[in-house]
Amino acid sequence: MAIRRYLAMTAAEIGNCAALPPNIGWMACHFSPYCTGVSNLPRAMPPGSLLIFDDMTPIHGHDPEYIAAQLTACVEDLSCAACLLDFQRPESQETAAVAKQLVSALPCPVAVSEPYAQDLDCPVFLPPPPPDTPLTDYLQPWQGREIWLEMALGGTILTLTEQGCARAPLPLGDATGGGFPENHLHCHYSIQSEEDTAQFTLWRTREDLEDLLKEAEALGVTTAVGLYQELEKKPQME
Repeated sequence: MAIRRYLAMTAAEIGNCAALPPNIGWMACHFSPYCTGVSNLPRAMPPGSLLIFDDMTPIHGHDPEYIAAQLTACVEDLSCAACLLDFQRPESQETAAVAKQLVSALPCPVAVSEPYAQDLDCPVFLPPPPPDTPLTDYLQPWQGREIWLEMALGGTILTLTEQGCARAPLPLGDATGGGFPENHLHCHYSIQSEEDTAQFTLWRTREDLEDLLKEAEALGVTTAVGLYQELEKKPQME
């Protein structure tokens, strides 16, 4: 079965888009700072869309059952295909309680980010695979689970010195072309060396990302989610 791909869009992007791509994700949902529920739920979405929730507002005093009732009504009214809990803050008991309630109560699949998915019977949502890590190694800890993958064009800078290897993220857009292809890792790379330092820069092009997703599909990944603003011009994603 081919990977289902979702493009995550803001409310403004959806409102200003003349022709929406298929399989979009609404990424404007937040836990309300003013009450125990969720704010900014969509009023209209194409059937089969994805609802994406972040923890930009820390979950504190929020009622898991009330949130579940809100989201159940939204999912059913809009015929949403699934929900994604893209929680990035350090683990907390309150956030874990909300995730557990939504996984058990919502009438659709609920994928949960890695820190909160360990003890839940649900798809696990993983960050983009680092370009210096083989995909098989990256997915191995979650074999036996349904895996969702974030798709992105980021990169990594590896700096080697006598003290060891330091790594840093490559800002999006810093790699503008060139380099050498690395087909096993599905990335491109360049090397800069000085007397006591070697720097490896690794990044993914759109073609690299496509190859990565083909391998991910062969390894059983079911779903990929990326940003519309980053991937909208990719023909395969339209």
